[in-house]
Amino acid sequence: MYSLSTGVELELWVVDETGRLSDGTEITDAHRRIDPEFIDPLVEVQTRPHTCERDLRRDLRSTLRTGIRAAEAVGKRLVPLGTPLTASDTAANCERGRIFETVYGSGVESAKNCAGTHIHFEQDSVVDQINLLTALDPALALVSSARYYAGLRGANSARALAYRTGCEDAFRCYTDLWEYADSLAEWRDRVDQKYDRFKRLAADRGVSNGTVETLFTPEDTVLNPVRLRECQPTVEWRAPDATLPSQVVQLATDVENLLSKSGTASIDYGAPDPGADRIRLPAFEDLRTVSWQAIEAGLQSPNVRSYLRDLGFDTAAYDPLSQRLDGPRRISESEARTRRLHQAGRLHADVQGLTNERTERSIFPA
Repeated sequence: MYSLSTGVELELWVVDETGRLSDGTEITDAHRRIDPEFIDPLVEVQTRPHTCERDLRRDLRSTLRTGIRAAEAVGKRLVPLGTPLTASDTAANCERGRIFETVYGSGVESAKNCAGTHIHFEQDSVVDQINLLTALDPALALVSSARYYAGLRGANSARALAYRTGCEDAFRCYTDLWEYADSLAEWRDRVDQKYDRFKRLAADRGVSNGTVETLFTPEDTVLNPVRLRECQPTVEWRAPDATLPSQVVQLATDVENLLSKSGTASIDYGAPDPGADRIRLPAFEDLRTVSWQAIEAGLQSPNVRSYLRDLGFDTAAYDPLSQRLDGPRRISESEARTRRLHQAGRLHADVQGLTNERTERSIFPA
């Protein structure tokens, strides 16, 4: 079997002891692999790339423990939710973020209210990796973590819905799921075309091409669920919500196993089929239907559960936070703060148990 080094980036909200969103500077100062995001209450915890589940867990646990200790030292907590539940109106804290505010206008608010998980896989058979990760979009239902956006109960993954649809139509091509790639050159052409489009949109809003080119590479402007990272180099899967780290590692492991299989199994298109010598992916329009069912209903949808089982996932092994966080149609800021603190406590407990691996096996089966 092929083996692909795998790394994780987990975005987390920062709150104070009352559950109010708070600045995370002290936390990002505590560890070189905890980075600030473009708003102050959001930080990103990163791992190095690893080739076994045990090492990935240990790395993530070590960095998270440092972050939790740094937060507690200044009366703050880290929260693993796909949205902050009620609206965050925090201004961007960096030049690139301010350019996004200028170009996207009010459409940037969805990005300011979403926290995700990004899983990076070593590049190998890149077109197959891009297409398989595209077909795995409904797997976001396995770890969806917030039913509320701006105080209103909505989709099972309120983050995915807001992130993909919360901007003007002109920007949907930067946030929504792209069609399968025909070739690596064709995918790169798409990215370059979107970059040129972004520069035109920016120019219409008073941002010069020179400023865009200084602050953004082409891949920086496409924020879609699957992204080819040329500089690392990895294929990045951005579909899942932020959630508990044990679920993140489990998902990374299961997805890597499928990607490794694509190195020896042929990929074709039709109804999903977990055959030993092939991986069959659905037609893109059929995939989009299941993806929206995953966003709206999660694992409560029989079609989503069946689709994921056909691809080889054990859906019973996952416990999405969103299924535990239902409630009234609208929640107050006070209730949102209470829920954030409760999830901060769950994160702390999950990190303490993060070395209790499901198995002691490599990510990559022999």
